[in-house]
Amino acid sequence: MQINVEPHNGTLVVAVEGRIDGTNAMEFQSAVHDALGEGTGPLLIDCETLSYTSSAGLRAFLSIAKLLQRRKGKFAICSLSGMIAQIFQISGFDQIISVHASREEALGDFDS
Repeated sequence: MQINVEPHNGTLVVAVEGRIDGTNAMEFQSAVHDALGEGTGPLLIDCETLSYTSSAGLRAFLSIAKLLQRRKGKFAICSLSGMIAQIFQISGFDQIISVHASREEALGDFDS
């Protein structure tokens, strides 16, 4: 798993590549929490190059969502591949976390 953090017009964009599973889900969660610091977002996690997530990865996404909810910050995920999008739909995570088809769409939603 590789994580790239970049600011984009006030939004923190975290691009994650590879797999999030039981071996690295806590590392992913910690990296996102560290990148946020005490901030309130908005935070966008770009999953365009994420190839797999396990239930441990889903828990990490949920933990991040809950953190931003407590801070009253905006949070979204974008560019889920077919299989990962299905996992988010079946688990109901797409009802908890704002999911967008592309980075541009998500950033546009933050701007409005």
